[in-house]
Amino acid sequence: MGLQIPALNNEDTAGAVTVTDAVFGQAFNETLIHQLVVRYMAGARAGTKAQKTRTDVSGGGAKPWKQKGTGRARSGSTRSPIWRTGGVVFAARPRSYEQKLNKKMFRVGIRSVLSELLRQGRLVVSNDIIPEEPKTKILNEKLKALNAKKVLIVVDSVDVALALAARNLPYVEVIEAINLNPVLLVSADKVIATPAAIKIIEERLA
Repeated sequence: MGLQIPALNNEDTAGAVTVTDAVFGQAFNETLIHQLVVRYMAGARAGTKAQKTRTDVSGGGAKPWKQKGTGRARSGSTRSPIWRTGGVVFAARPRSYEQKLNKKMFRVGIRSVLSELLRQGRLVVSNDIIPEEPKTKILNEKLKALNAKKVLIVVDSVDVALALAARNLPYVEVIEAINLNPVLLVSADKVIATPAAIKIIEERLA
């Protein structure tokens, strides 16, 4: 038994598209979806923060003054963390925040997200969403009826006209089906996919 992804509107030439339960009929797995989103957001972190320890700062090769007889506290190096120009205790180092997630978990998580989007009526199909001309006004007119704060358009391959028309719309993101991003899927109020993109998604996640 198949499911149907509704068309964007009655005038759309694509009409409703029938899809399989195996991809678009999965149960909602909140724990896995959360793990998937956290993994993607963690992977986007630069992790390039760096500070200097006492071995990295310059100077301090000699003892500043003798151990006894000066009336001052003993000191062995100007690179000590208690000195103004000294190193940092527990200094930050460049690191990777990447988290591992195997391919099977990724596919199950994406299927769960897509299934929930379909159940909530946030996933539609359209063949007319790609404008004939690279004009923002044309694309904006097509999306105005949605009244959505954030729209994700999924295509089989990025069209130049669509990319140029969407780049000036802050609430619109365009992504290829092979690069499905769980963060964009979850945060979108409406996901519009072309029939060709739906076919690619089914083939990759089946």
